[in-house]
Amino acid sequence: MTGSLTAAEVARYERDGYLFPIDVLPPEQVADARGRLESYERQIGAPIAKELRHKPHLYARFIDDIIRSSAILDPVESLLGPDIFCWESVLFIKEPRDPAFISWHQDVTYWGLEPYEILTAWVALSPATRASGCMRMLPGSHIGEIAPHKDTFAPNNMLSRGQEMQVDVDEDKCVDIVLKPGQMSLHHVKIAHGSDPNTSGDRRIGLAIRYIPGHVRQAIGAGDTASLVRGQDRFGHFEAEPRPSGNFLPEGFEVQRQLRERRMKILMRPTRAA
Repeated sequence: MTGSLTAAEVARYERDGYLFPIDVLPPEQVADARGRLESYERQIGAPIAKELRHKPHLYARFIDDIIRSSAILDPVESLLGPDIFCWESVLFIKEPRDPAFISWHQDVTYWGLEPYEILTAWVALSPATRASGCMRMLPGSHIGEIAPHKDTFAPNNMLSRGQEMQVDVDEDKCVDIVLKPGQMSLHHVKIAHGSDPNTSGDRRIGLAIRYIPGHVRQAIGAGDTASLVRGQDRFGHFEAEPRPSGNFLPEGFEVQRQLRERRMKILMRPTRAA
């Protein structure tokens, strides 16, 4: 498992806007996490609902353990500093040979967080390959102005608004973020990225964890929440989130429902036309 990033790795992240692959979870933890998720899905007889894919750390203790893992937080601290919040976690699951995709976009366009000192740790719980629809990124696109976006609400788009950059992306310059189970990538909130459908015979399961330092605030909505995962809360910008006492318990689902609804009011607010 890795520790803090080297100066060269920090420089590469700052230049490219992403860094990968980084080994973070041992095979037994990856197998346990996927096993618990899929055991719950077998219990309910269906893939986990889209509404439950946001903030799963609020109802699943094994995911709460992952977002607090030192193997993840040590590299994150190298980029964000010692006081770290998890603002969001999201399960991105593409079923085998499913048309679901993620359009080219920049996360910062709709989160409402300022300043833009925000990164995502994307942890692979199954192979993320070109065939399975791994993320693709445009190096250096986090530098400069944010591109105009358009909300499409396309039915197979996995993003909440189906938001899409209104500029041409030279895909020949893009990089495939290929990850083995237990590896992660780090990417800046302004990096242009997207992903294609999963054409493989296995699920592509990823846990995206959005980390912010304590001074970042929610600038466009009230009542936002976050989980302090390292250091101290020196600013009080977010309401503290409770840790789950177990996995897939009714009380955990209720907390997740309430806090997700708060968040969606911010993310789904009316916006200016691009």
